[in-house]
Amino acid sequence: MMRTKTSAKDLLMRYTPVAVALSLLAVISSSVSHSQSPQALDPRAAALIAEGRSALAAGRVDGAVDAYESALTVEPGSVTVLLGLAEATRRQGMQGKALHYYRVALNNDPRNLVAIAGEGMALAEKGATEKANRNLARLQTLCGKSCSETQNLAAAIAKGPSPRMVSADAVTSKPVVSEN
Repeated sequence: MMRTKTSAKDLLMRYTPVAVALSLLAVISSSVSHSQSPQALDPRAAALIAEGRSALAAGRVDGAVDAYESALTVEPGSVTVLLGLAEATRRQGMQGKALHYYRVALNNDPRNLVAIAGEGMALAEKGATEKANRNLARLQTLCGKSCSETQNLAAAIAKGPSPRMVSADAVTSKPVVSEN
């Protein structure tokens, strides 16, 4: 029996499916081993978060900010704490500070729908509707148009920017001296 020399095309056709299957197995197993499981919150931080939520629900925004900031000292970098603090500062009218907290939360968890929506709402309230629309498009690709976060952000964009505070210097009249 006579053997023929195998061509490069034959080798490619024989071993490509096996190579693809092995590489997929390696990718899946490495991504599973590197993902982190969510850590449980410290009980003190959980109590402070609950206090912040109840204060925010009661309309005591300053008390909510204080509780969330205290929880942040107990659990630094916790996405749950950062989102609560961002929501409280956004309700205070401090959209810039809220954006900071939302962005830190997004650095820790880039696909967090609440953080994406909250950042978009703060941007819309600030008047940056183009950037808010980018967040809306991102939310629509992640969870669809019927998602509650998408609907809330769309409503905030439609509402438009919140009224800006006017400083006392801008309102005071300038005295005019006239001759009699």
